[in-house]
Amino acid sequence: MIVPAAPQSAPDVADHYDELDPVYRRLWGEHVHHGYWVSGRETPRRAVEALSDLVAERLAPGARAALVDIGCGYGATARRFAALKGAEVTGLTLSAAQAAAAPPHPGVTLLVRDWLDNRLPAASFDGAYAIESSEHMADKAAFFREAARMLRPGARLVVCAWLAAPAPAPWQIRHLLEPICREGRLPSMGTADEYRRWAADAGLDLLSCTDISRRVRRTWTICALRFLGALLADREMRRLVRAGRNRSFALSVPRLILAYRTGAMRYGVFTWQKPRPAIQGDGDRPTG
Repeated sequence: MIVPAAPQSAPDVADHYDELDPVYRRLWGEHVHHGYWVSGRETPRRAVEALSDLVAERLAPGARAALVDIGCGYGATARRFAALKGAEVTGLTLSAAQAAAAPPHPGVTLLVRDWLDNRLPAASFDGAYAIESSEHMADKAAFFREAARMLRPGARLVVCAWLAAPAPAPWQIRHLLEPICREGRLPSMGTADEYRRWAADAGLDLLSCTDISRRVRRTWTICALRFLGALLADREMRRLVRAGRNRSFALSVPRLILAYRTGAMRYGVFTWQKPRPAIQGDGDRPTG
């Protein structure tokens, strides 16, 4: 697991997204996550929707399913699931700016709340998903324990996560992964094996784990080009880069491009299921 030199907390994450709210919306729109290029010909807008659709495919929600979006951002995926799947979605974000910018939508409730202190009732959801939010959790084992607590038996958890390579080189840690964590307000960046272990310890069964790094990494090249254009045209963008509290995140864009290209960083999509209680058959009944 990669841990930044400067500890990152939930208030740091909230401040990052609150201050950079206009940057994220201008550069990438209402979906604050990677795009997923299947054919390679998708527009960026279609690519971000494709990642949401991949999550829905893995989640396989039933009609009127109650879902929880862990780290919902502007609620774009939640609104998509409500509109296309008929789901009732509760979304949690640390950012008051994101919640304020999200348009209301039938079937979607957004809360400004920390997932690790969510105060939601146990076994209340038919599915849960976290698209690039588990990275912001200081206690990733607790992230999975809360997910297991919230799910009904048989329900699924889908996680899209930034991952560190199993054995990155020292220079990759020093110049890419550690700064990405620090600049992006990630308390840590785990490996795929660590995610599997944390989920197993929480009692969740792994159904699938897919590395889609090559199909998402184009995101950061597009962001870099848009960012350079915005610097030339937008005075507020220049002010944030020059004097903003979170201006160092601009440095992470080229780091992310290189981290993907060198294999130091990976992008994984995991699907887990909460086991159903075992049904005791006649032959298993205790005898007296």
